[in-house]
Amino acid sequence: MLDDATRSGLSAVIRSDGSAVLTVDETPQPIDTALVEDARREIVRRAAEIAAMLEAPVHVMVHEPDGDWPLVVHPDGRVDSLEGAAAGSSPAAAPRSAAPQPVAAPRSAAAAPAPQPVAAPRSAAAPVPAHASTRSAPAPSAAPAPSAAPAPSAAPAPSAQEPGARESRESFLTSEHVEEPATRGWRGALVRAGVRVAPGPAELAEREDVAAVARHWAGPRTIAVVNGKGGSGKTPATILTAAVFARFGGAGVLAWDNNQTRGTLGWRTEQGPHEATLHELLPETDHLLSAGAQAADLARFVHHQTRDRFDVLRSQPMVLAGRQRLDSSDVDRIHAVAAKYYRLIVMDSGNDESDPMWLRMIDHTDQIVVATTSRAEHAEAGALLLEALASRDERSARLAQNAVTIVSQADPNAHPSEQRKVIDGYRSISRDVVGIPYDPAMIGGLLHYGALRPATQRAWLSAGASIARSLDALRG
Repeated sequence: MLDDATRSGLSAVIRSDGSAVLTVDETPQPIDTALVEDARREIVRRAAEIAAMLEAPVHVMVHEPDGDWPLVVHPDGRVDSLEGAAAGSSPAAAPRSAAPQPVAAPRSAAAAPAPQPVAAPRSAAAPVPAHASTRSAPAPSAAPAPSAAPAPSAAPAPSAQEPGARESRESFLTSEHVEEPATRGWRGALVRAGVRVAPGPAELAEREDVAAVARHWAGPRTIAVVNGKGGSGKTPATILTAAVFARFGGAGVLAWDNNQTRGTLGWRTEQGPHEATLHELLPETDHLLSAGAQAADLARFVHHQTRDRFDVLRSQPMVLAGRQRLDSSDVDRIHAVAAKYYRLIVMDSGNDESDPMWLRMIDHTDQIVVATTSRAEHAEAGALLLEALASRDERSARLAQNAVTIVSQADPNAHPSEQRKVIDGYRSISRDVVGIPYDPAMIGGLLHYGALRPATQRAWLSAGASIARSLDALRG
């Protein structure tokens, strides 16, 4: 039998794996679901059954990983949100009527209306135009002027053509930002049900990261993904950084395998209808830099990623390094072409930091990204590289100081403290550090952003936003 406590409220917990528990009269009822959205629907269904038994709405406090949601569930399945949802960041939701109204902030019933300003009396015969200046008229003189002398005329108001007229009125064109309603979690569920609810902190943070990676800069930008140790995650970081900027910011992103020996960027990305590499592009650089060249001419040399919307310039890992070695002037020519046709260039790099090809990449770089796993040898190699850049020259030192470090979880069985130790260690030697959770989609084969788990996608979006903000700080 349901007691009075149940009438006033139920409680539910939704776990990150999609399962849940609904507690009724101190009795937990497991909910075996695999998706958070399914768990929410099942909680509402069961709560509605209880409300129908009681013939009255019931309160349900739902605890989720990103916050708490106090809800009211009606016998017919309707759901209302109470004030203070999700850590108090959401406005109170009014009960829904046939035509849902926007959510309004609550007001005290005893609150008096705000006092209106007292207007100075005006003559009915002298109306004031709506656009007139609000400046006061000059005060009359203490002594009256002789009757024979004409009264001095007031200074004429500025005409519409004078600068003062434009400055004295408010523009009809406003740029006020209107935040879209929530799309995620209980807030999104309520919006889809017809109750307008503001997004929560997690969704607002995600929107800010999307806006950061979606912006375009005046002129091309070059990102170098570096670490002197093989297997440290440079190629996945290159692919997913390019994917984030292309997916959210639009076309014009190139991933370039700037590697003398066994570069694998081409192995982990889609191949176009040809097998061209940067070695086929090099003889065509003069034409591609000429006035008569067109952007579509590049399609013969780059491989477009149909899902993630960026292009790949491959190296040739099947050929010995001695037969395909490039020098610094080759890097200059390829970069000139890339900078002409792309707004953002993400360069995957080799492991030899003394190679002229690697050093010339740094000379063209606007932003350093250190890719490392949570393994100690990878983390140490990345830190040593930043120290070497700091002592190379003034420009390289600025790049090192402004670096963003991406720390990927290498082992699914490793303790989280291993990754945390690396992240904490890099905070003092780089501008920002972003942790990436373990994801089997990153281990081998073709790599697509859409194949990643939601938490991994969110982490890479955060990494892209950090890179974008670092680029803003460096060059504006």
